[in-house]
Amino acid sequence: MAEVERLVDMIDYQEGSVVSRTLLKKKTGTVTLFAFDKDEGLSEHTAPFDALVFVLDGAAEVTVSGVASRVQQGEMVLLPAGEPHAVAAVERFKMMLTMIRS
Repeated sequence: MAEVERLVDMIDYQEGSVVSRTLLKKKTGTVTLFAFDKDEGLSEHTAPFDALVFVLDGAAEVTVSGVASRVQQGEMVLLPAGEPHAVAAVERFKMMLTMIRS
């Protein structure tokens, strides 16, 4: 039987940290929740697959190929395969990352 849960409640903030929780991991992709404390982030990197960042709570600055965008609750941004990207928490925020491996 399927359980209904609120994504935003499935992960908690931790002071001075980035917390992650993998919800689904398959050959074709992953779905992972992240909770970032203010001023935490992920440094610039690339990935071989497309990914979608969906903000569940708070706000962040997401930089893709040198272009920074502020995203907040209810908004999303595409991280294209092979393009450098970074994430910085301008306030505490939670996101769901969906990576597609095909």
